[in-house]
Amino acid sequence: MSKSKQKIVPHLWYENGAKEAAEFYASIFPDSKITNVTTIQDTPSGDSEIVSFELWGQKFMSISAGPYFKINPSISFIVNFDPSRENDASEKIDEIWNKLSEGGTALMPLDKYPFSERFGWIQDKYGLSWQLMLTNPEGEERPTIVPSLLFVGEKCGMAEEAIHFYLSVFKNAKQGLIARYPQGMAPDKEGTIMFDDFMLEDQWFSAMDSAHEHKFNFNEAISFMVYCDTQEEIDYYWERLTAVPEAEQCGWLKDKFGISWQVVPSEMNEMMSKGRPDQLSRVTNAFLKMKKFDLEKLRKAYKG
Repeated sequence: MSKSKQKIVPHLWYENGAKEAAEFYASIFPDSKITNVTTIQDTPSGDSEIVSFELWGQKFMSISAGPYFKINPSISFIVNFDPSRENDASEKIDEIWNKLSEGGTALMPLDKYPFSERFGWIQDKYGLSWQLMLTNPEGEERPTIVPSLLFVGEKCGMAEEAIHFYLSVFKNAKQGLIARYPQGMAPDKEGTIMFDDFMLEDQWFSAMDSAHEHKFNFNEAISFMVYCDTQEEIDYYWERLTAVPEAEQCGWLKDKFGISWQVVPSEMNEMMSKGRPDQLSRVTNAFLKMKKFDLEKLRKAYKG
């Protein structure tokens, strides 16, 4: 499956700095670019800027839509520096760490750890956090950027259940590595997930439990967009994932673990990036009234 057809795309919510943040990331990571910027008018958050960009071949989307949600480390991005892929992997990790550190906060200093010769976890100046890791080239290859879910607070201990759930919902899915906490790692409970990775729709994710005290949990600031080609597909994902009725709006839903997803028609990207102002305005008006997206109604609004 080619990257151009990436079916699950991480989506970042900023108060107003979506484009500035995307430019910052695109200047730091190799093989990165902003692919589209569109402004949609008269949303509940006023005029919102929507930015599509790619970092090291991984697609992202972001929006500037007011101070409603704040990005936190419950979802971060692992960046794999693989010496078998990058000649200068260890120099590159240091260079990217230094740039992301500007105005940021180290959550785990860049250092040698039992699981990696060189690893660091940094929250950048926009609040997004990255786990930079020099990977062992012996293992099965992983993409450069992998979203990582951290189950904390009342969700701690649920990582394994969540992974099984996602593997049952998404197609082209498989389990990857599993590492469990051993005895004597209090407060983490023996047998809970120390690290686990898994693939959904050809997109790798990772998950871990942490019983340590964290002042954050999953929220809407980082969500995952699932691109669907048909109404049947939209219905399929919507029915299986949604678990919080009051969170349903404009294609957004929240699952039983508190993670937000957006179930969106693939065509919508085309509409939003190619549409004339009057088309954009009609499509926006149509989708603001919807919970689950109705593809036919969106098409009609677009055609006017």
